[in-house]
Amino acid sequence: MTALYRQATAHFVRRRALAMLVPAACLLAAGLHPVHAAPAAGSHIDTVAGRRIETLTLAPPDAAVCVVFENGVRATIDSWSRVTDALAQEPATSLFAYNRPGIGNSEASATARDGATVVAELRQLLDQKGLKPPYILVGHSLGGLYMQLFARRYPDEVKGLVLVDAVYPGVVKKPQEFPWLTRSAKWLAFSRSVNAEIDLAHQSGEQVRALPAIDHIPIVQLINKPTGKTAVGVDFGAFNQDDQTRALVKAMYPKATRRVLDSDHQMQVHSAGAVLDAIREIMALPAR
Repeated sequence: MTALYRQATAHFVRRRALAMLVPAACLLAAGLHPVHAAPAAGSHIDTVAGRRIETLTLAPPDAAVCVVFENGVRATIDSWSRVTDALAQEPATSLFAYNRPGIGNSEASATARDGATVVAELRQLLDQKGLKPPYILVGHSLGGLYMQLFARRYPDEVKGLVLVDAVYPGVVKKPQEFPWLTRSAKWLAFSRSVNAEIDLAHQSGEQVRALPAIDHIPIVQLINKPTGKTAVGVDFGAFNQDDQTRALVKAMYPKATRRVLDSDHQMQVHSAGAVLDAIREIMALPAR
């Protein structure tokens, strides 16, 4: 009887855990970014270091500046379509967007998925495409963290930085500090490439903090703060939400222009006009 009770209890616990895990995985997937299997309009597959990478490039010969986009976790090139379609009409402007390894139609990579590697690979892509600085770097969510690293590591190449509801250093916890349910859900919901980026997000933030400040570079921060009654904060226990972290993030770019919008985390989709305004504002600035 005792053995039967133990078996029944174990079966109930496993089913209960699975019942909690599956909705958590679905919520985690929905709360971050959608995956689109279809290729983005106008995108091409390039081979870089023997690996296929999906890119979108516009490079008029008289371009004076190049706008470079970095996606958030799991997001793909087409998430920027409202912005890139409008920028394609701008005179003397190059633009470049791509899917990181293992995302969309880009081939997965065995390289580390920390920010330093992402930035190095992005610069290799820009060089292969013949897209020269100055760059306006536009990064969404985790892509915003990568663009902060790019700007700090290569400030002389950057005309300005647009951070679209970005992740900042110190916000993402170390992966071992994630709640068990979050760790399990992300491995259930995401690919190996995406998990590798999430697990190294804290390290990527430390790479940013280890480099000099970039107060001399124009920065526009677009921050989503929905005010609707149905707005639900998504945390999953993976983020530091304490007052000290908030204060550190707020003080990180003291000269930046901060714009708070009642939008959605996918601001480039739901508030594309604000993203375009920020890019054009930096484009209009004289060369440094």
